[in-house]
Amino acid sequence: MPAFDIEAVTRELRAVGCVFAEDEARLLVHSARSTGELTDLVARRVAGNPLEYVLGWAEFMGLRVRVRAGVFVPRRRSALLVDEALALARADSPRTVVDLCCGSGALGLALITGLSGRPDPLPDLYAADIDPVATDCARGNLTHIGGRVYQGDLFDALPTQLRGRIDIVLANTPYVPSEFLAQMPPEARDHEPATALDGGPDGLHLARRTAAAALGWLAPGGSLLIEIGTDQIPAATALLAANGFAVRIARSAELGATVAIGLRATATSGR
Repeated sequence: MPAFDIEAVTRELRAVGCVFAEDEARLLVHSARSTGELTDLVARRVAGNPLEYVLGWAEFMGLRVRVRAGVFVPRRRSALLVDEALALARADSPRTVVDLCCGSGALGLALITGLSGRPDPLPDLYAADIDPVATDCARGNLTHIGGRVYQGDLFDALPTQLRGRIDIVLANTPYVPSEFLAQMPPEARDHEPATALDGGPDGLHLARRTAAAALGWLAPGGSLLIEIGTDQIPAATALLAANGFAVRIARSAELGATVAIGLRATATSGR
């Protein structure tokens, strides 16, 4: 491998305002196989492309998740969604899980990876997104672990035979209110798909639709987990309760994350 000048790359990145310029420089240098390739990578980053798009991957819960231009970049805070799903799965050995609004498929990948090594069989993983670029990317991340990926609008994308059989739904629905999109960092606002960011007037448009449809798809005792903003806790609690769920809120100060969890009642005859 050619010897690259990390300090020179760091200075170039710092000059355009990259807060973690030294860390980014190391990643770019380690990704480049030639001087020409490094020059191209640095130029793309300096032009404002998200680092994850430039590298072709994003780190999420210790995993390298493939991403590409036009796909939502998984956020560190979404680890709370996975952690809560893992806790439910370890207690109940789910047979079927769904990563809804899956983007790159990072949540489903982290969930199945986190359950690997247990004596219980791994659950069947399904993922869905309305964006064809996202679903194509998700297939690249999930096919090798047996995940099946579908394109379409929320639950409508899934095979009908899953109705009443899903144990856990991870739903990273967009929750930024439309009026605040302009205030988002340029890397997200200018590069990521609006469908993955815009949550409608109150940020809960997709969460509301998801909760309304979920009971018909969940197995008795199944759970719906939705990432929300802290200020959305009262509204999210109300919308889940209105759709027949018992509601629990999980929060992580370390991750700056909030998850609304809806539990479908267990049928009296059992599962």
